[in-house]
Amino acid sequence: MSADIISAAKSFQVELRERSGEIEAGRQLPADIAARFAEAGFYRTLVPRDYHGLEADPIVLARVIETLAEADGSASWCVMIGATTGVMAGSLPRATAEVIYGRDANVITCGVFARRGKAEDKGDHFIVNGRWQWGSSSPNAQWISGGCLVTKNGELDLDSNGVPRNGGAFVPIKDAELLGNWDVSGLSGSGSQDFAMRELKVPRDFFNAEGAARTIDRALYRFPFFGLLGSGIAAAMLGLAKAAIDEAINLAGGKTPESHRRVLAQRSRTQEDVAQAEAMRRAARAFFYEMLESAWAEVGAKGRVSLDTRRDLRMAITHAARECVKAVDLMYALGGGTSVYKTSPLQRIFRDIHVAAQHMMVAPPTMETAGRLLLGVDADTSTF
Repeated sequence: MSADIISAAKSFQVELRERSGEIEAGRQLPADIAARFAEAGFYRTLVPRDYHGLEADPIVLARVIETLAEADGSASWCVMIGATTGVMAGSLPRATAEVIYGRDANVITCGVFARRGKAEDKGDHFIVNGRWQWGSSSPNAQWISGGCLVTKNGELDLDSNGVPRNGGAFVPIKDAELLGNWDVSGLSGSGSQDFAMRELKVPRDFFNAEGAARTIDRALYRFPFFGLLGSGIAAAMLGLAKAAIDEAINLAGGKTPESHRRVLAQRSRTQEDVAQAEAMRRAARAFFYEMLESAWAEVGAKGRVSLDTRRDLRMAITHAARECVKAVDLMYALGGGTSVYKTSPLQRIFRDIHVAAQHMMVAPPTMETAGRLLLGVDADTSTF
């Protein structure tokens, strides 16, 4: 199965490269590509087998995302968000998961974890209000989820430890308001617009409460969610870095810089920069997959991932993100004036990777928290 779906991702590369301009100009993944991605199984990579999912491991998903990103960053981002949203089927009530995922094997779901909404508890349902940023893949989705803080009688509902209760409201996309404001520098084709829910009645069974018991208790659904989400981001950035290096190599073989007699490939600085970028990418990739595989083996053997392994996985994720940005920057600079034209893949990759690098899963606090753990200093590990 893993080889088949990775091969399927590779089979899209030529088309994605050819249609990258269309994807970017449309500010979303074209509907026909999204539909064929669904048919290929990309969005249901992590959905339980119980609901027509592939229930693949996180390494397989990372390879799919990385492969797609080599051709188009926005396309890979849509798959990353859709697939990681699908893992929540393992914690939804079975009847709810059957409605969302079981009735259509090609369903596309998306969502935002951030608790930017309020869900007023009315007993058998919630009244949800909120506005969320980064609704990636929403133009092609059938269901969307928004993170919420739970309120009762207008006040935050606290658990026995004084922590606000929270969760995610799952609703049909037609019931949410897509705000169409995705006009950005990079990952332009991901359709990551804001969305809103206004006075929306959400049945209790369609509210995925944080801390609720898993309805499917297998290894994939015990894997740390934030490690899974972060892994998808790192994989996309690794694919973008490879694309930048490949493009620079192709460019260097035929471009002679102004005031020079030799093509770029014959210059020592070019040779050094390409080698440095490739070394950074490969080293970061090796650490990333080493830790992803270790975490997956650990959850399979012990039913949980230790804090030390979660720490090292998050270090590997953020390290990969940082090294990939450096590698792309080197290749963008190597391209000289060619890189600034919109016809150059290097400028799109440059913009895409710098937007990806802004995600909170690879932001500086992740390394700060990892460092605190290494130093034996108290740390908030709630997103590890």
